[in-house]
Amino acid sequence: MLDSKIVITCACTGAETTKAHNPALPTTPEEIADTAVACREAGAAILHLHVRDENGKPTQDPKVFRKAIDLIRKRTDIVVEITTGGAVGDTAEERLRPVTELEPEMASLDCGTVNFGDDYIVNTLPVMRKFAEEFRRRKVRPTLECFDLGHVFSSRILIKEGLLEPPYHYGLVMNVPGAVPFTLDTMESFVRALPEGADFTLMGIGRASLPAQYAAIARGGWIRVGFEDNVYYSKGVLAESNAQFVARAARLAKEAGLAPATPADVRAYLKLRT
Repeated sequence: MLDSKIVITCACTGAETTKAHNPALPTTPEEIADTAVACREAGAAILHLHVRDENGKPTQDPKVFRKAIDLIRKRTDIVVEITTGGAVGDTAEERLRPVTELEPEMASLDCGTVNFGDDYIVNTLPVMRKFAEEFRRRKVRPTLECFDLGHVFSSRILIKEGLLEPPYHYGLVMNVPGAVPFTLDTMESFVRALPEGADFTLMGIGRASLPAQYAAIARGGWIRVGFEDNVYYSKGVLAESNAQFVARAARLAKEAGLAPATPADVRAYLKLRT
């Protein structure tokens, strides 16, 4: 555990949120870089990165990821964690390309198939093995994203097979329509199922975002905020920016006696490749 510190991640864009949901959504590499700088200054240590094409549609094109990452790197030291969850309909090969071609510090690794509203995202155990092998080969630290309790146990299969190495970092995703709701009991079931010594970031989708932040602080977890998860700062009030969410998360952490971790803290603690 990070002593008296908490890691704040900002998922600034996502794949499903649009400017119709919130006009402040960053979609271009330039807008995303501006967001990364503002979120770092507000207290975020990690930026969870989705990118969009010139039409604002989600893409897994490594060239777009590279442009966004290069712009971010010129301006801030924030840790960049790219998505391999992609968007509904992306193939496993498309989702994995940014890892194999760019070899980022961190990337998400979905640990099972999940209902996603009226759609679904497929992650079979063979797909998970392939992803884990590529992550390990390129020394990319995974965030093991779990949308259902069975996903935690699927990740433990990968650990048993030697495909994942500690330290283990999980992303517990709750309140996706069609998946598990956010409740304290559900969260506790997930946390108790984690491997010994694992850390977790708690992600509450939609109206569960703020309650999940309080729960993460109370349970010793880490926080994720951002327009991928929620576009409203309060009921009926659109957030002005991703940084506004980060600033509130940092304030809550400080009131609980925790300091927001820095990117350097995260790189050292999770043993990220330099």
